[in-house]
Amino acid sequence: MYQAKRIFRSEFVPIRKLQYHVQIWGESAPGKTPLVLLHGWMDVAASYQFVVDALSHDHYVIAPDWRGFGQTPGGAQQAVGDYGGGVDNFWFPDYLADLEFLLDHYAPGVPVNLVGHSMGGNVAMLYAGIRPERIRRLVNLEGFGMPATTPDEAPARYAQWFEHLKDLQRGELALRGYADLDGVATRLMKTNRRLGMDKARWLAQHWARPDDQGLWYVLGDPAHKVHNGQLYRVDEVLEIYQRISMPALMVEASDNSMELWWKGRFTLAQFHERLKAVPQVEMAHIQDAGHMLHHDQPEQLAALLERFIA
Repeated sequence: MYQAKRIFRSEFVPIRKLQYHVQIWGESAPGKTPLVLLHGWMDVAASYQFVVDALSHDHYVIAPDWRGFGQTPGGAQQAVGDYGGGVDNFWFPDYLADLEFLLDHYAPGVPVNLVGHSMGGNVAMLYAGIRPERIRRLVNLEGFGMPATTPDEAPARYAQWFEHLKDLQRGELALRGYADLDGVATRLMKTNRRLGMDKARWLAQHWARPDDQGLWYVLGDPAHKVHNGQLYRVDEVLEIYQRISMPALMVEASDNSMELWWKGRFTLAQFHERLKAVPQVEMAHIQDAGHMLHHDQPEQLAALLERFIA
């Protein structure tokens, strides 16, 4: 199993009626800018361990588990693998508000270096345009946003949302259990062909937990699989992008994840066109990497981050 070089500590912070789990590497000190790392969909804060280990300097690193992921409850989970409570879907604005309260707790009045991967990258971009005074440097790791929608899609979108809520209630969106830790690790390796067993086994122990019967379940609320009724409004996104006043770094992997996900509905070229709204943005690429570039090439990524925030 992978041996972590820098050991994190866990803290639980009251954020908007949830006990938010936050992983901390390093110590706060005068003049040391906090480095805030935001994970993606169906991921956890521990996912950044390999990058933190590859950093050449001693940073004060703050990485939360988003609501309904990892050890942060979403409001519905009763036990590992059992979700029967009141929350039946998640709304993107909640991540923005959660980040606001987290920064109030960990960095009141202090601009931070903000890094987000995938979904976390989308949160970071929007938050940076809403609260630019709170961000010193912004780094987006493969956070591309979503295909544009139009108002005429609203009726069908709401109808789909209704059906997904019913699917969740019937248990049709439940996450599968794995027989053991190696089963979870194998699942991670199937998703990411570059991930070795040593890192996969280390991640698996933070990405999943066993239930009372010994089955391992991913620490992600199935309600995250519900497509909610919100349309993705590109016009609103661009208005926010225009207000990103700090230097921004957009990091893309050599593998084009957009082709795999959207099959022409949304392309890298379209995303790059949206990026033109950001006043100061630098592009960087990680070679021999897929969407989980922080797993595939942590040394390359760590060097990029430290160069940019220096």
